[in-house]
Amino acid sequence: QQQLVESGGGMVQAGGSLRLSCTASERRFSRYTMGWFRQAPGEERTFVTGIRWSDGITKYADSVKGRFTISRDNAKNTVYLQMNSLKPEDTAVYYCAAGDVLGSTRTYEYPYWGQGTQVTVSS
Repeated sequence: QQQLVESGGGMVQAGGSLRLSCTASERRFSRYTMGWFRQAPGEERTFVTGIRWSDGITKYADSVKGRFTISRDNAKNTVYLQMNSLKPEDTAVYYCAAGDVLGSTRTYEYPYWGQGTQVTVSS
């Protein structure tokens, strides 16, 4: 059973917006921090943003600051990634992950991962 399920990916033109969702199957994930990573073809998986369930504190990669916003709905066990002013270089598979360290860029510090959702931004 997939414990983190992403949705909301798709194709959009540059300058457009998308909202991704990540729903956790169990409330125990509320003890973790949640992160979004992305991976473009032939590249490493990189940190995008993270949020702590308990207090909503967030971290962002410099490349997305001011354009992307992470939020959470504790009642729905869901984390959202609102992506605005999208650029072609944002094209990637986006992954939701659960870990212990807010803002960690190290993928090995996230024991739980979703299956990923494709985001494609055309120029």
